[in-house]
Amino acid sequence: QVQLVESGGGLVPAGGSLSLSCAASGGTFSRYAMGWFRQAPGKERGFVAAISWSGRNTYYGDSVKGRFTISRDNAKKTVYLQMNSLKPEDAAVYYCAAGYIRKDYYSIYEYDSWGQGTQVTVSS
Repeated sequence: QVQLVESGGGLVPAGGSLSLSCAASGGTFSRYAMGWFRQAPGKERGFVAAISWSGRNTYYGDSVKGRFTISRDNAKKTVYLQMNSLKPEDAAVYYCAAGYIRKDYYSIYEYDSWGQGTQVTVSS
């Protein structure tokens, strides 16, 4: 399995931007699809964005389409999440995940390795 460490979280005003990074070690990063999920207090962990192993295909949750962008650099073993036009409802702990996708990029169960998360807080 690959080990994942997220960074870049913090406090940002509504309408602002934040960029998250997820650095991988171990495993073969370039073979994994990568995803970002988020979990707010009292809510289930939900899908944010995902990217195929090649970076050719990207997927987004409806609530973040047009505002967030996922990308990856296989040489650096890093996946990124650029978040623009942030809203208070985007506040959550953001988790990076890696997996061999069999069927559904949106499903939490397709991902085998998880980071410990990074907190994103959006002030209104």
